[in-house]
Amino acid sequence: MPMEFKHYSVLLEETIEQLQVRPDGIYVDGTLGGGGHANEVCRRLTTGHFYGIDQDDAAIEAAGKRLEGYGEKVTIIRDNYCNMKAALAGYHVEKVDGIVLDLGVSSYQLDTEERGFSYRFDAPLDMRMDKRSSLTARDIVNGYSETELFHIIRDYGEDQFAKNIAKHIVRERQEKPIETTFELNEVIKAAIPAKMRQNGHPSKQTFQAIRIECNKELDVLKNSLDEFIDMLNPGGRLCIITFHSLEDRIVKAAFRKNENPCTCPPEFPVCVCGKKSKGRVITKKPILPGVEELEENSRSKSAKLRVFQRGE
Repeated sequence: MPMEFKHYSVLLEETIEQLQVRPDGIYVDGTLGGGGHANEVCRRLTTGHFYGIDQDDAAIEAAGKRLEGYGEKVTIIRDNYCNMKAALAGYHVEKVDGIVLDLGVSSYQLDTEERGFSYRFDAPLDMRMDKRSSLTARDIVNGYSETELFHIIRDYGEDQFAKNIAKHIVRERQEKPIETTFELNEVIKAAIPAKMRQNGHPSKQTFQAIRIECNKELDVLKNSLDEFIDMLNPGGRLCIITFHSLEDRIVKAAFRKNENPCTCPPEFPVCVCGKKSKGRVITKKPILPGVEELEENSRSKSAKLRVFQRGE
């Protein structure tokens, strides 16, 4: 029996406001999760249609139950959001009026102990968002070279002790494979000086790094954004919530490039490259959670919402 998804969605009101839902529009949530954003979009639709995509079978089940009252207005698809264009083409949909992505790991995934996403529960090292994929966190921890582990923990976890953590992992696994989250916790703890373990849990950044690598999260994001903007109808909006500085940087750069794709040298009096703007960035600075939300949900602390609008 799957546990229920939390019905809490980060930056919910702000996202729905920015999405500017039209009652007859077509909207897509590429990271359906527990269906929080989806529910608010569906409530605003009359003749419109909503497509929810998620690669996690438990998310599909939970959101399906939550949204069943909307009947034929809703279509739920199990897939990675990077396949959105092909998935929607299967329903003869080429253009949409709005897309939402709420990136990172869901509360449900963190709170389901056996999924191995959290350093708070002792569980097998898994961390797959899609249980059909073959690469697990255990494979990364026990199979990647010390250099590869160092780069992942440094770049995706932004941990200053990345080199030492990688070294400790390799040393430990030579004795026996690292199988569980708590075994990995102990290795990480040993690699970080005691006086530096005061700021939150010592495993937080390394777990995040391994999860991002396991699910290829940054590659998937980077390779999807231009296509999503192309899928929008004139005036349609793409709303993306990030929880990691690297994600946010990717979104910010992609939005800026689509707003101003010109590659001509600045001294050229007129544009000759022929690259046309696809729209405009609505959020020059990201929208952040308010005080009330931060008090209610500590996981919203690093959330940032950026919005792009397709040109008319």
